Amino acid sequence: MSEHREWTSGGYTVTTDRARVDLDTVVGFLSSSYWAEGRTHAVQAEANAGSRCYSVLGDDERQVAFARAVTDGATYAYVADVFVVPEHHGEGLGTFLMRCVMDDLANVERVMLGTRDAHGLYAKVGFVPVAAPERWMERRR
Repeated sequence: MSEHREWTSGGYTVTTDRARVDLDTVVGFLSSSYWAEGRTHAVQAEANAGSRCYSVLGDDERQVAFARAVTDGATYAYVADVFVVPEHHGEGLGTFLMRCVMDDLANVERVMLGTRDAHGLYAKVGFVPVAAPERWMERRR
């Protein structure tokens, strides 16, 4: 999965080119989100370095949405840090972004994510509740 991929729709481009991630925009959004509150530039840069990143860029090349996947490219992926900046809500960018992510991860056996409030978005691209939650465990810092 080392090659860069791009998708376009309605003046927006999704790219997996990590060099095109606007870290200030990503950290600016995530550091005030419920799942990554207080996240620093250093932590996000390290997370991005170990992930497949998806940036949504507008016609002006400004970053308007983001997601990343921690994956081995074959058996497992965990999708994280999905967001669309508020000024671009209601334009279908979340769905477009997640369709691109799922296209890119089409050959991965299991793709997981966690959400508090976006179940409807993820259902549009095939996500369902975990079939056997009793088998899953987590360890949190």
